[in-house]
Amino acid sequence: MSAHARENLARLMAAQGLSLRAAAAQTGLDERTLRGILAGRKKPHVRTLHRLAAGLGVKADEFFVDPSQLVYRRFDRHTNPLVEEVLEARPELFTDWSEADFDELLSRVGAGGALTRDGTVAAVERMNRKRELHDKLDLLLESTHAQLAGQILEALYAEVVQER
Repeated sequence: MSAHARENLARLMAAQGLSLRAAAAQTGLDERTLRGILAGRKKPHVRTLHRLAAGLGVKADEFFVDPSQLVYRRFDRHTNPLVEEVLEARPELFTDWSEADFDELLSRVGAGGALTRDGTVAAVERMNRKRELHDKLDLLLESTHAQLAGQILEALYAEVVQER
């Protein structure tokens, strides 16, 4: 499970101004469960992480981010000012984006420095395609085809690893 769930849960609750009771109501989880995670006594199950993410309006991978990296990501927001311009000009590219998605984009560097407009659009399109593929894989792994999907994925992974 996520080694950073405790810190990220506390960070997200603080950012949203949520008390323990409010976070429990918003996520549908028991206050004891949240208290245990926050105290570091309880490691959340995958189902719990998904309920936390849905209730707090973030992606589940938000609980896996190393909080110490967020300082660098905030710094990168200043080094990639064209991202805001692309966001204003092409908002359709950013549908359903989380804070973590923006942080990932803003932490990218183009050839020689900050992202250009074209570089930003290309990065966003790659990230969106990757998300679409992840969503499809998640669905397949929850279906009756999970075993086949897993075998195909393992075979592809083995082929890529052997190429290196």
